[in-house]
Amino acid sequence: MSAQSPSADSAANPLQARLSAAIAEHRAGKLAEAELHFAEGPLAGLKLIGFAVWERRTGNGRNVTFPARSYAVNGEKRSFALLRPITGDATAQDRLREIVLQAYAEYEERAAVTT
Repeated sequence: MSAQSPSADSAANPLQARLSAAIAEHRAGKLAEAELHFAEGPLAGLKLIGFAVWERRTGNGRNVTFPARSYAVNGEKRSFALLRPITGDATAQDRLREIVLQAYAEYEERAAVTT
């Protein structure tokens, strides 16, 4: 099952989260893949891929993972975050996380109406 889900009002929002429902081949707990589409500014017409929405392991709530690159050091697998706050203040990431989670909530609402 694959469906695109724009977040909020496409005309009024310069940044949109679009979702694709996770398919059976993905790992357990993965609910959707997400990408951010830029509608204004120097990034207009581009998208940032690599986000994912997951069911929390504790079962209450959702989590969003950000784009990262995997690499190995002495056989140990590590991850290098590709999107980071400039000043070390994580609130910038929190805003993006909320945009993706809001888009997923809207996607769930539409899916519930159609079934």
